[in-house]
Amino acid sequence: MKEYEDRWGIPGTYVFDLELSRLGYPINKMCNSLKSEDNREAFKADEEAYMERYGLSEEQKQAVRDRDWLRLTQLGGNLFFFLKLAATVGCGLYAIGAQMRGETYEEFMSTRNVPGAV
Repeated sequence: MKEYEDRWGIPGTYVFDLELSRLGYPINKMCNSLKSEDNREAFKADEEAYMERYGLSEEQKQAVRDRDWLRLTQLGGNLFFFLKLAATVGCGLYAIGAQMRGETYEEFMSTRNVPGAV
């Protein structure tokens, strides 16, 4: 993944281009399917079988298992789609942002201008 990051010359940035889109297609397709309540229930009942159904690579599956949102991005996951996964597993946008920045939720929220947060 290092060579991909270096390709753009912007450390810590993963440009969602055609190559990354192709890599992440299985993640994004699976996550998008979670719009349906039946699919959310199926995912919660057996995550492994659900991921297999969409053809995720082992690396992508591990990122889902770990709820590693930054890694999902690096593997082609698009926030628009993996927010559906996050909602399914009870994780909010601010918690995702904190994890992606390597901060605690409290640290992350202290840098936001959100009345009543933290």
